[in-house]
Amino acid sequence: MKAVFFDLDGTLLTSRGKIARSTKKAIETLHNKGIICGVSTARTPTSVARILKDLPFDLFIACNGQLVYTKEQMIYAKPFEQKALDEIISYADQYSRQMILCAKDHTEGSWTMRFSQSGALLRLARFIPYWFPIRKVKRALQKYSPNRRKQRYANLAILQEPIYQCVMLSAEYETEKLTAALPNCDLKRSNPYSVDLVPKGSSKLAGLRFLSAHLGINLAEIMVFGDHLNDIEIIQGAGVGIAMGNASTRTKQIADYVTHSNDQEGIFTALQYYQLINE
Repeated sequence: MKAVFFDLDGTLLTSRGKIARSTKKAIETLHNKGIICGVSTARTPTSVARILKDLPFDLFIACNGQLVYTKEQMIYAKPFEQKALDEIISYADQYSRQMILCAKDHTEGSWTMRFSQSGALLRLARFIPYWFPIRKVKRALQKYSPNRRKQRYANLAILQEPIYQCVMLSAEYETEKLTAALPNCDLKRSNPYSVDLVPKGSSKLAGLRFLSAHLGINLAEIMVFGDHLNDIEIIQGAGVGIAMGNASTRTKQIADYVTHSNDQEGIFTALQYYQLINE
């Protein structure tokens, strides 16, 4: 293997939002052996930088594949075309949806959604049971939100910048409805309660393919780790796709190998299994 890419939430991060000591050691070992270490996540570059800090990562795929970069430069960026963005804004304003819009360096939109994207809430979301009444919560926010007003999103200053991803409060039962309403978008899910909207044809795998071509590395020489539905394509497309023990059932079903959970040294265990580290 010439490169290894890791999802963040539920994979590189434990359920407490930390990076395990064994994982840090494994990444340092890979780096010292000349193996490229990368991240593939739905998070924004600002959030990624805050989490990884001093770890020796070389490459980054952010916003579900919309932004690909090194620590020094942006090498690929695919924002929404205006038609797709207009459809999203119109839908969100018409139905009073909770949503945030993601530019390269910052986000803007619903306070509820921005708060929900904080590290603590993202960790908590993984423990919310599937019977949680998300439908009722969504309707209550639509009806009683103090920020409910016409053209709430259409007037945001962030729309003067390229937008790479929108995150909307939306349970899985709405997938078909959203797909029909937003034909120029793809829907990606990293939890059951919100959906990441990205330009049509976009994915973590699309970002990885661009990187692969850019670096002259075959996809067969890349290993990836993931845990949720937005990791399925990249796990299938890479040379070796590894699902965490805490991954969704569908993600485990398509993986080449299922390791221990993110709380049980899953990354370290898988890298040992494939003999990329020997400790």
